[in-house]
Amino acid sequence: MKILSFLRKACLSIILLSLLSAPEAKAQSKVEIDLGADIVSGYVWRGSKAAGASVQPFISASISDFTLGAWGSSDISPNFSSSEGYKEVNFYASYSVAGFGLTVTDYWWDGNEAFRYFSSPANGYSGHMLEGSLAYTLPDSFPLTLSWNTFFLGKGNKKENGKNSYSTYIEAAYPFTVRDVDLKVAMGFSPWESIIYGTTSFKFTNIMLGASKRLKIKDSFSLPVFANIITNPSTEDINFVFGITIK
Repeated sequence: MKILSFLRKACLSIILLSLLSAPEAKAQSKVEIDLGADIVSGYVWRGSKAAGASVQPFISASISDFTLGAWGSSDISPNFSSSEGYKEVNFYASYSVAGFGLTVTDYWWDGNEAFRYFSSPANGYSGHMLEGSLAYTLPDSFPLTLSWNTFFLGKGNKKENGKNSYSTYIEAAYPFTVRDVDLKVAMGFSPWESIIYGTTSFKFTNIMLGASKRLKIKDSFSLPVFANIITNPSTEDINFVFGITIK
């Protein structure tokens, strides 16, 4: 466990230092910085609702085919600063080439007042969880994206017997445009018992129809907005999420 803890800390330190040094490196090389936030009516992840209305900031630094980034979510509620509020902070590193994408993500879902980000999680908490993702997008003539995502490390991914469940989510997503509205349909499933997704066997956990466009405020300014209808056949749940992107 000490070795795994050291590796997690080392990976996080490298990502943090890379993000902090990215603006300075931009002057010396072709580094692209992406920074912004989504404001959403509800936070739904792969078919499951995690929180209500939330602010979800993001930042990434890309050079050539490599990207380092961070993504977070904090709910908007009267208990924003209490233990009842939802907080998530994730870091990721990705490499993409010729339609293929490989990503490793460090998820931290323990939320407000966990206070053990750099140490082993306390009882009742999951701590850090690492996921590996592989995706492939077909050519522009048929831009279907297929992705495979598996959690391979973390206390929150273990079965009652202590074994890793290797929680896996597989998704197919297809974007298209109708008039001036960008649309996307996606379908995802868990192929076996997965602690993260609460499944005991093969189950569809996410079917989504999404729409996005730029809402014109005036000639010189428009606001990106989106809306997603998301169903989870496994839990028989449905959510309708509206969001605004600020960049």
